[in-house]
Amino acid sequence: QVQLVESGGGLVQPGGSLRLSCAASGNIFSSNTMGWYRQAPGKQRDLVAAITNGGSTRYADSVKARFTIFRANAKNTVYLQMNSLRPEDTAVYSCYLDQCGSHTWGQGTQVTVSS
Repeated sequence: QVQLVESGGGLVQPGGSLRLSCAASGNIFSSNTMGWYRQAPGKQRDLVAAITNGGSTRYADSVKARFTIFRANAKNTVYLQMNSLRPEDTAVYSCYLDQCGSHTWGQGTQVTVSS
């Protein structure tokens, strides 16, 4: 069983920065992918960024050059550094972990970008 605990959401002004963290615990295999989705009110959930245990990354076009995903494999933790935040980045951000055909979600954390 795998558990994901997220932290770091909150309220920030446009142009500001936030860092999200997601710590995985339980039966974690060395080969996995971790990442973040987000869902704004009334919209579908979309992939924001993902990173493999080997460090390969991918990003949604809307966040490239503003967001950076990185991970500390020894801590089974993934981070999402979000810079130059915009009001349209407002959403619930959910961490996930994929391994061996299994997909686990975190509880989600609210990010609100507003002046």
